[in-house]
Amino acid sequence: MLNPTMSPIEKVWYFALRILSGLTLLFLILPVLVIIPLSFNEGSFLVYPLTGFSLRWYQDLFTSPEWMRSMQNSMIVAPAATVLSMVLGTLASIGLTRGEFRGKSLVMFLLISPMVVPVVIVGVASYLFFAPMGMDNSYSTLILEHAALGVPFVIITVTATLQGYNHNLTRAAANLGASPLTTFFRITLPLIAPGVISGALFAFATSFDEVVVTLFLAGPEQATLPRQMFSGIRENLSPTIAAAATLLIGFSILLLLTLEWLRGRSERMRTA
Repeated sequence: MLNPTMSPIEKVWYFALRILSGLTLLFLILPVLVIIPLSFNEGSFLVYPLTGFSLRWYQDLFTSPEWMRSMQNSMIVAPAATVLSMVLGTLASIGLTRGEFRGKSLVMFLLISPMVVPVVIVGVASYLFFAPMGMDNSYSTLILEHAALGVPFVIITVTATLQGYNHNLTRAAANLGASPLTTFFRITLPLIAPGVISGALFAFATSFDEVVVTLFLAGPEQATLPRQMFSGIRENLSPTIAAAATLLIGFSILLLLTLEWLRGRSERMRTA
């Protein structure tokens, strides 16, 4: 809000900063929004100006066996990887937050290293590890690798939530005779649920959008939606890709709105 006591220079800087921020945001988001009208183009090429309005590419998306199989694979791999990363990441966060032991920083670094290491290195290393055992081209291997990529997000969000956790509640439950398992499910988990769900959403988005590791580990039958889009761009550029990208944009917006709602809920719970 503009302060009436601001000097003319401060007012100019106030408006200039907001204009610059708006232009930067427009520069970042405009290339993403450009693809949406192309998904409704009647023509067969990704060009402007549009030749007409049509839903033919969405029809092609939902009637193509390849695209539907890739969607099905994404909806198999991403939820399974999300559940696995949510469980492992939450347990790791609780252990790292409550425990004090030598090498704790090293363990934390190793757990979040998939966020730091370039994903192409992860893909090559995963292939070299699983291929000799005959575990490439399988759903289980793909789920394990996607879960490993999602665990760091869960650890970071849950650890941040646990920083404001009141451990006196856990002690009170123990004094009243509750077992550690009961205390976790009845007290700890409901209070840290916003952090757990936020981390799970990040893990889901990471798995659903992952293409590099999938290129190394997945066969034709395990091709996910991002891999199908990558193959379509490389082999046969079609506006069907624009339709798939538009659906992913809408899905990403839904995830961001959910995360914002969870952030607000977490703030209200912390204030209360």
